[in-house]
Amino acid sequence: MKFKNIKYTFLSVCAVAGLASCNNDDDNTPIVVTPTCDDGIMNGDETGVDCGGTCTPCEEAMELDFTGIYAQVDFMGRPGINTVLSADGEIKNSHNMSIPSEMQATFQAAFEARLEAYHDVYATILGADPAAVNFEPNILGDILNGPSDDGYTNNPVTATVLTTVLSNDVLEVAPNLPTTYFNGGSGAPNYEGAVGLTGRTPQDDVIDVSLILLFGGGDGARFSGQDTDNDGMADLPRLTSDGVGLTATVGTTFPYLGSPE
Repeated sequence: MKFKNIKYTFLSVCAVAGLASCNNDDDNTPIVVTPTCDDGIMNGDETGVDCGGTCTPCEEAMELDFTGIYAQVDFMGRPGINTVLSADGEIKNSHNMSIPSEMQATFQAAFEARLEAYHDVYATILGADPAAVNFEPNILGDILNGPSDDGYTNNPVTATVLTTVLSNDVLEVAPNLPTTYFNGGSGAPNYEGAVGLTGRTPQDDVIDVSLILLFGGGDGARFSGQDTDNDGMADLPRLTSDGVGLTATVGTTFPYLGSPE
């Protein structure tokens, strides 16, 4: 009998102590989360993700050293340019790993030579003199240098000028113009209202635009698989399109592209 009383008394004391402990934790003792400066979460006294407070100041944390950890493997300001204009995989890889300030000096001449070489190959296939089939200036002249009275002819963009622009694989942004990779306006021959290289939207067919600037000539359709003798067979190569259209629903909010259809 005494043993039972002692047991019940002990259990009661434990229960009271437990309640008192919970009451103190809930009402008086704050929960402290120790910051961990490498967990990818803003916690503790951090003022940013893994920075600030007792971690590295956020200003210093932004100055990352990627040496030996990360490597630049691709540039996507103008997708496909170095794929088309690089003579081999080594040049393409080198271009992808370069920084923009070095691209023009390193790659422009090689890109221009490759562009002219394409036209020589097409001339040979067509049975023409390679010297007579060269890059033809396009509407980009009006856009880069201002419009002229009769379209692109008085304002040409030579192969040198074009490859100078394209060898720098960066995406220009014009805050005071419509954002577009290329819009030919009213079209040939004057291209009234044309805008180009002022940015990029998800709807822009960047590959087709690039091919048109490289191979489309003054009207944008110089090499478009034309049947010049009306025999039902293409007599010119189709170089102004990759034949792939937009296959996803494009929205106006991030991430913009929906599921492919």
